[in-house]
Amino acid sequence: MQSTWHALSEAAAAAALQVEPRQGLNAAQVAERRAQHGRNALPEPPPRSMVSLAAHQFRSPLIYLLLAAALLALALGHARDAGVILLVVLVNAAIGTVQEGRAERSMSALRRLAALQVRVLRDGQEQALPAADLVPGDVLLLAAGDAVGADARLMECAQLQVAEATLTGESAPVAKALGPLPEAHGLADRHNMVFAGTQVSAGRGRALVVAIGPHTEVGGIARLTSAAVEPPTPLEQRLARLGRALVVAALALFVLVLLLGLWRQLPLSLVLMVAISQMVSMVPEGLPVAMTIALAVGMQRMAARGALIRRLSAVETLGSTTTICSDKTGTLTRNEMTAVALWLPTGQRLSVQGSGYAPVGAVEGSEQAQVQTLLRAALLCNDAELLPPEEGERNTWQVLGDPTEGALLVLAAKAGLDLAAERNQARRRAELPFDSETQMMATLHADGGVWIKGAPEAVLGLCPPAARASALAAAAQLAGQALRVLAFARVAADALEDWEALRGRAQLLGLVGQIDPPRDEARAAVAECQRAGIRVLMVTGDHKLTGLAIARQLGIAGPDSRALDGQELACLNEGELQELLPEVAVFARVQPAQKLRIVEALQARGEVVAMTGDGVNDAPALARADVGVAMGLSGTEVAKSAAKIVVTDDNFASIVGAVEQGRVVYGNLKKLILYLFATSLAEVLLLLLALMSGLPLPLAAVQILWINLVTEGTVTVNLVMDPPDGDEMRRRPVPRNDRLLSPELLRRVALMTPLIAGLSFAWFAWRLSQGADETLVRTETFTLLAMCQWFNVLNCQSATRSALRLGLLRNPWLLGGLSLSVLLQAAVLYWTPLATLFHTQALPAPTLLQMLVVASVVLLAEEGRKAWARRHTGAAGA
Repeated sequence: MQSTWHALSEAAAAAALQVEPRQGLNAAQVAERRAQHGRNALPEPPPRSMVSLAAHQFRSPLIYLLLAAALLALALGHARDAGVILLVVLVNAAIGTVQEGRAERSMSALRRLAALQVRVLRDGQEQALPAADLVPGDVLLLAAGDAVGADARLMECAQLQVAEATLTGESAPVAKALGPLPEAHGLADRHNMVFAGTQVSAGRGRALVVAIGPHTEVGGIARLTSAAVEPPTPLEQRLARLGRALVVAALALFVLVLLLGLWRQLPLSLVLMVAISQMVSMVPEGLPVAMTIALAVGMQRMAARGALIRRLSAVETLGSTTTICSDKTGTLTRNEMTAVALWLPTGQRLSVQGSGYAPVGAVEGSEQAQVQTLLRAALLCNDAELLPPEEGERNTWQVLGDPTEGALLVLAAKAGLDLAAERNQARRRAELPFDSETQMMATLHADGGVWIKGAPEAVLGLCPPAARASALAAAAQLAGQALRVLAFARVAADALEDWEALRGRAQLLGLVGQIDPPRDEARAAVAECQRAGIRVLMVTGDHKLTGLAIARQLGIAGPDSRALDGQELACLNEGELQELLPEVAVFARVQPAQKLRIVEALQARGEVVAMTGDGVNDAPALARADVGVAMGLSGTEVAKSAAKIVVTDDNFASIVGAVEQGRVVYGNLKKLILYLFATSLAEVLLLLLALMSGLPLPLAAVQILWINLVTEGTVTVNLVMDPPDGDEMRRRPVPRNDRLLSPELLRRVALMTPLIAGLSFAWFAWRLSQGADETLVRTETFTLLAMCQWFNVLNCQSATRSALRLGLLRNPWLLGGLSLSVLLQAAVLYWTPLATLFHTQALPAPTLLQMLVVASVVLLAEEGRKAWARRHTGAAGA
């Protein structure tokens, strides 16, 4: 289907579509065209089945290694050990499948709620039907508040204005007009067209559907989005590196144990089982489960704060974010025009307080007669309606009509004018509607006056020359502050015929400057992001001066920051763009492909990029960004589908909470990895010491599995439930190449692991030298190792803060896990069925007390290291 409908006349367009605009299509034509063109819907990827979601959970080197260990144990006839390992793998897969499936169902519910209804003319009758049922040639009936369901060529329009921010990024409604346009006109300048995904803000119209589904402008952007390659998240990259390292280390350990066993002339089957036990010890099999739960907990906490997570790993990615590319309209701003400044012909400039549509705030000089006259003009030469909050709602004033005109009504109400009384007193008798060519509107009222509103240069053209110079200078000054400026004038007349009859007779009343105000919470959110080391960039379809002014108000841009528009960006090669990126705070008037280019340029500099937005024009960049954040209320379906996170309350401030929670998740994962590796390597070192010393094995294979699955498992999941430390948003973002086993972590492991293994091995050797029964000594060593792990989990809660000051009540989940672990350890010692299964004997209380004292050395040693670290780094101890 052709894409130059804007270049055709109305009659030519109707002829090409074989439709009578006053009658519409008949039922037979609709059926024929639906068979030819299909439904008016974008292609959707098939929903992910539970099998697909479950299979996705097994794509991890850690899981592969555990499966190999289970198969080897089964081949050796140790079915019980193989079953325990497989149980861990299945639990991990079940948790991940349930959480990701829940997110998919939530998104399906959002799509059902967003089903669009439209009004059409068919068989000469108006009908309401789902937008998906539209076909080319349908006659759309448009009025203020209607959503446009397909791309269409206008046949009629009366003061029609369409909000196209979701498609072009332009925050102001676009005035529509009839007549053919040059073929070369860009999308934003096709004023005789309306497009799918936009909304009528004022006036009425009638349009012929010319494109549906994938053939619309929205569909073209959706294809661009589907071509964007989704990068692996930082967490996925780190886990992949860790998994590869563990595979190599586990295989090397398997070979080492096998050689040591053969050197000691042990039976091959025993050596293989010991080697499997060592391999299982080397792999922290609790990590996949705990990691999934950590991300799921973060997902649930963020959902409670208004953010729906579509992929679990996106939680952590936000914590690693270094740059946020944010749309302006409706995301950083309220998408509510607000009058902020007045200028009177006397040269006086007055300010207006308050923001948004609530008529709350002072108008400086409102008692002056000149101000009252100016605001009366703003009220009467106006087609909008200001609607008060409905019962039970707070601060939800709404505007029906053009937001710019709505802001003028709010201004008049702030100054004390009674909107209804003024309009009743001076009823409208005639009008010259706003026209994109004249840039003006005029209304004649019963009070014998013509009130005029429009662009300053146009309105001043109706005034005597003496009034123009100072007013134009004032208008330029307001425009330089990125305010949208309107001029108002009055003519004493009893008739209103045309503009020429008013020329030279108009009396200038003043100027009004408006702006789409920033969200109050967005300003605080930007400051919080910057304190956290995160750079915020504005990527908008608005004019660059407007964007730069808003950016400076929000703190995104400094005095020396630059703004680039789409034309300037198109002239830059990749090298020049890379060089300018540190100086640019605002990208304005950008096309969808350019947004994609900006994200890719930032990623090429090593940035972890989050992209927020609500419009169709944001979707390709949302998909390509490391984490895309779409708006749930105002966002388009394309944007939501492309994003990994949907902010259900459309609040930019939710990003701050998401970043903080992402950092909490990553910090808790690091605590977990420290604990798992320190204790797992301690088991490996203990067994290697016994093998090389010629002593019996200090632990049975089932005891190793008990420690790995029960002793560790009862506390690892609860460790990731740790609350925030309080300084997450004062830390720098986690580097993309950060290792899960960082040098700092390895230094702590180097202290913990030899200490735990050394204490356990010393006890084992000492008790054997006393001639104690081997089963009894193995039971003692088994219990001592569990005690060391209890103390060590307290060590892992903080790198510098004392565990004695943090207290167990800080994380009641961990307290519960420790209590459960102690009870289970008692059960395996004193309950005969478990004692038989795990080859243990009951231990007397004095022996347990002695072992507890020995195990506490693990806590005391780490407390000493923390005290040293606090003295040398100035970290707080509490």
